[in-house]
Amino acid sequence: MSFRFHLQWPGRVVAPFVMLLTACATTPIPVHEDPGPPPSDASYRTVRVDESAMLPLLGYLQLIQRMTPHELARERSMLTALPPTPAMQIRLAIVLGQPRGPVDLTRALSLLDSVLKSTDPVATSVNPLARTLSVQYGERLRLELQNDKLAQQLKDSQRRSGELQEKLDALADVERSLTVRPAGERAPGALR
Repeated sequence: MSFRFHLQWPGRVVAPFVMLLTACATTPIPVHEDPGPPPSDASYRTVRVDESAMLPLLGYLQLIQRMTPHELARERSMLTALPPTPAMQIRLAIVLGQPRGPVDLTRALSLLDSVLKSTDPVATSVNPLARTLSVQYGERLRLELQNDKLAQQLKDSQRRSGELQEKLDALADVERSLTVRPAGERAPGALR
């Protein structure tokens, strides 16, 4: 016993499907044209980044993360005595950003900003790392400022709460000090 289904689709239902399939089959592939030579504008410059310049700094970052606070303080004093090359500025910014040592995110951001603005070839090669550290430190600084603001608001709220509690206690003392009158007595001069 076999069943045979014969399905008839009205033309107005099939037509959109056929058009959709046809459109998919004939969609042109975009052709990327050569943009041509770079503009002659003086502000345009091609920057070649040497990623290998960041490897020693990334290794230094891992080394710093294992240092004790005393070692970090010693490293900081040693780095401030060296000439301010882009690599040394990033190293000092890394040390200044470590939470286990004396943190100075504002100075670290200033050092990273000077590296990002520098036209030195070494500075341009370490720009991705400097930019990443700058974003991280900027966010940490923003969160620290927000935390300080919230801590101040909490202190103010606790102070106001204490003042209100003192006022409530004073009102309760006044209420207790009032003499309790029997229910049948009226105050002198009260109207009946």
